[in-house]
Amino acid sequence: MLNIVLYEPEIPQNTGNIMRTCMAFGCRLHLIGPLGFSLDEKHLRRAGMDYIRSTDYTLFTDWEEFISRNSGEFYYVTRYGKRSPDSFTYPDDQDIYLVFGRESTGIPKEILKQNTDRCMRIPMKAEARSLNLSNCVALCAFTVLSQLGFPGLSLTEQIKGEDYLDR
Repeated sequence: MLNIVLYEPEIPQNTGNIMRTCMAFGCRLHLIGPLGFSLDEKHLRRAGMDYIRSTDYTLFTDWEEFISRNSGEFYYVTRYGKRSPDSFTYPDDQDIYLVFGRESTGIPKEILKQNTDRCMRIPMKAEARSLNLSNCVALCAFTVLSQLGFPGLSLTEQIKGEDYLDR
């Protein structure tokens, strides 16, 4: 399963958008505290729409608790990574964790230094510092799921029907 990990997220709208993305892609979400907002915040609910109730998420008090309760293949999305998300070969037989840092400071350097071979950077123009966190999650999740063949995801329209454009 693909897991999205947010290390100390600060902006409720980003987390709400990421919850919506996780629900739509069938990903499990891990929130590592402290959070910069309350999970009851109206901005979070508005961004996540009604998908928040359907999102599989867990809240952890800190990084140590998260690491002690989860195992699999961990990848770290950071501007300091030297490989692009599509350059990794993701396993289809174990949990995959994409770790994203705080909007203001990213993933702590101590964590990144211990995992340099698993650090990735989304390619962008040299003068661009970063992309919005929720956009980064969507890009990286799509890259992993694409490589794995979109397991469990529909490739056709289900709500209005597969033949909607033919009517």
